[in-house]
Amino acid sequence: MTPARSVDPSVRFADAERINPFQLLVDLHDHTITRTMAPGRDDALVELALSAAVVCWWTRWQPSMIYAALRAGADLADIAEAAGLNLGEVVRRWRRWTVAQARLDIGGRPAVGPTEVRAIEQRLGLVVDW
Repeated sequence: MTPARSVDPSVRFADAERINPFQLLVDLHDHTITRTMAPGRDDALVELALSAAVVCWWTRWQPSMIYAALRAGADLADIAEAAGLNLGEVVRRWRRWTVAQARLDIGGRPAVGPTEVRAIEQRLGLVVDW
């Protein structure tokens, strides 16, 4: 087993936010595994910074994973259970994300096609408000 990678004790949110998201999870894991039972000031601040960056990253990433699950045919109840959210919150996060993605122009096309979004909304019985 490889020893846990130590995290720089001066790490703060701005630093942690620049870490690759998957490495960030590893760093948080390693930090919590190797810390003492009574963490000092720097240990507590590093864990707080890493945790805050994970939450920030996940909050931005979650709607795209909701979309991926919807595209794969998952229903709202399964998605809500997987994400720990209620049905309304799943729909709210997904819709807010799709509106932003539909406005994002990539090579003359939206990042998310309105036709696909409408098809998902119809499958789920949601009111289409495009």
